[in-house]
Amino acid sequence: MKVFTALYGLTDAADRARELRDAGAGGVATFEGPHDVFAPLTLAATVGGLDLMTNVAIAFPRNPIHLAHQANDHQLLSGGRFHLGLGTQIRPQIEKRFGAQFDRPVQRMTELIAALRAIFEAWNTGGRLDFRGEFYRHTLMTPTFNPGPNPYGPPPIYVGALGPRLTRATAEHADGLLVMPFGSKRFLHGSTMPAVREGLAASGRRAEDFRIIPEVIVSADDDAAIAGTRRLLSFYGSTPAYRPVLAAHGWEDLQPELNAMSKQGRWQEMGSLITDEIMHTIAACGTPAEIAAHIRDRLDGVSDTVFLYQAAPIGVSTLAEIIDELGRDG
Repeated sequence: MKVFTALYGLTDAADRARELRDAGAGGVATFEGPHDVFAPLTLAATVGGLDLMTNVAIAFPRNPIHLAHQANDHQLLSGGRFHLGLGTQIRPQIEKRFGAQFDRPVQRMTELIAALRAIFEAWNTGGRLDFRGEFYRHTLMTPTFNPGPNPYGPPPIYVGALGPRLTRATAEHADGLLVMPFGSKRFLHGSTMPAVREGLAASGRRAEDFRIIPEVIVSADDDAAIAGTRRLLSFYGSTPAYRPVLAAHGWEDLQPELNAMSKQGRWQEMGSLITDEIMHTIAACGTPAEIAAHIRDRLDGVSDTVFLYQAAPIGVSTLAEIIDELGRDG
């Protein structure tokens, strides 16, 4: 099984990427946090033997031309090992933090993918750029701003999705799906995969033409990691967008309770509402062997690639053990 894992930090990105590669990771990914999502990958591109991915770059505040240049440059720097992972985020973050528009996110994301493809095609074929959509319009590409054909081809476009409409649209229009980490085997197989099959059928593509990378929250077997995982799950669970995951197991009433506590600033108390059953259903917990067993069981028949989502950075030696255990199953 191929393993992606998180690349934290900035100035040590290349050294950390090298450590993760030597531990057996096949790819590293950055998230939109305290640092720019592309900058660490620029440094990590110097490390061979690793795929690179934004997981995810928040799409709507960025213009497709900006995204296309960043993705194309990283495809060049990495020798064709870059994956552009995009996400919608949620309305308050987009409107209040970024000051951008969030209306009709599924249609907006679908059109953004089409705009990126039009830009990549113009660069790689020398054809005229003439994209006219509802949200994006690109009709000028003079030689000064055209990087020309990429010898590695355009980078694949992935989208992080949870709800059925965006998941279906992703399977219809993108190259791959990043399955959100707050999930479970039941939700993956009962909700996500039916939407994927609908999207692939609408596009006329086969399952082999579309890549799925599930993200799984992992928690090593120690008290600090367990407490951190409970806090992380309570944070996710407080968000209305993740209520369907809880509802799949009959836990939907937990979401408004956690949400109310978050608005009262009771962040430290929220983790106490995450029972052992909830934690072991949504997260892969325990020893490296137990974590690997959970991941293999959840992803069976879906994907041979996983992104290990960590509540806090896992030690390299423990991470290597988890990767070794995942490799035992071929």
